[in-house]
Amino acid sequence: MAHTTSDTVVEVPARPLHGLPTPYRGRVNELTDARTGWLSREDLEQARERVPLVYVDAVPVRVDERGVVVSVGLLLRAMPDGSISRAPVSGRVLYGERIRDALMRHLEKDLGPMALPRVPASPQPFTVVEYFPDPEASGFHDPRQHAVSLAYVVPVSGDCVPSTDALDLQWMTPEDATSDAVALEMTGGQDRLLRLAMAHVGVLP
Repeated sequence: MAHTTSDTVVEVPARPLHGLPTPYRGRVNELTDARTGWLSREDLEQARERVPLVYVDAVPVRVDERGVVVSVGLLLRAMPDGSISRAPVSGRVLYGERIRDALMRHLEKDLGPMALPRVPASPQPFTVVEYFPDPEASGFHDPRQHAVSLAYVVPVSGDCVPSTDALDLQWMTPEDATSDAVALEMTGGQDRLLRLAMAHVGVLP
């Protein structure tokens, strides 16, 4: 699954309250590894071996004046299985972070601070995706972990620039994005997720 250096708002632990970290909204540089969910790299690997992790998947789209989806944005990036794949925006939800904030954080990180995403007033996912290390378990595959991801279609209206993690960002019509040719460029079940997204917004060819 599925991720220019810029300052980005993140939540990092401040003074503990009754033994729990209190979120503090500060600005840190993306080059500092501050998005680890308050776990060391070693602790994160251990958690991945023991418990499911919560993710968000966001399919960025552009809509016309009627709200109809006219184009879909797909990143080209390295995937956990080692492949180079077309993929939507994706990432973990941090401890103490609201789903809305996780969506905004990952969309701004992957598409740039001027993407202007419009997260729905009620962030209800259109589907829940279960990723497993076993590619046969659900059709959605992540070799690192068992992850449960809340999936969204999010309109963006600003200028989008792919992050340094991505090789490219391409906008396609819904017909092209769900074509067999593009499906061959996607791994881990991301092509299935994209078709579910387009069906959800009523533009699946």
